[in-house]
Amino acid sequence: MQVSTGCAGTVKGMDPNPPVNPGPPPEPPFLSLHTAVVLLTALVIGLITGALTALTGVSAAGAVLAGLAAAGPSVPVLRSLVGASREGAAR
Repeated sequence: MQVSTGCAGTVKGMDPNPPVNPGPPPEPPFLSLHTAVVLLTALVIGLITGALTALTGVSAAGAVLAGLAAAGPSVPVLRSLVGASREGAAR
């Protein structure tokens, strides 16, 4: 393959000065991966706890409260267990 060069040694047809800002920067994600994993794991813990409580014969309202009572406190524990997010590690 032969490349044709101009007088100044640049490749013809190519802009020697590319645009400084090719477009807007990409939008950051709504939730970080760390947050999504923590919340999804807390949801699973709450669902399992609620389902097991419902199987014992407790009313539906009691099973929902048991699931919420298990999911809520698990968030801070999971946050520390899953590991620091990249934003937190840079500080």
